[in-house]
Amino acid sequence: MDALDQALVTLLRHDCRRPISDLAAILKVSRATVRARLDRLERDGEIIGYTVVLRADAQAAAVRAITLIAVEGRRAGDVIDALKGFAEITSVHTTVGTWDIVVELSAGSLPELDELLRRVRLVPGVTTSETHLLLSTPRSARARL
Repeated sequence: MDALDQALVTLLRHDCRRPISDLAAILKVSRATVRARLDRLERDGEIIGYTVVLRADAQAAAVRAITLIAVEGRRAGDVIDALKGFAEITSVHTTVGTWDIVVELSAGSLPELDELLRRVRLVPGVTTSETHLLLSTPRSARARL
């Protein structure tokens, strides 16, 4: 992707419903150029879809954290399946090293976070965890309203 493609994608990340004429005006190129770029990015698999962002997904939670989780033996799949059922967990990642799983989670308050972490530690197969509070997020690719 060149600089124009990147600028186009950035605009689409903020509002994928923005009309092509608006995109063209902001980027100072023709509508045909924007349409051709979009067609190519979609055809090449750089853009694989467009989505809707719900207010609940875009609003910052009062308390956000990253929790590192160690798993007993070969139980990672079971633990991941259990973690997918927690509405407060926004992302689940597998990793290598000391920790097996990294989760991003959110809660309305510190007592709610404490209760959530207690429930996570009770998941069969979780042997230990370490949690880090997120104070701010200077950069994120997540959509914002």
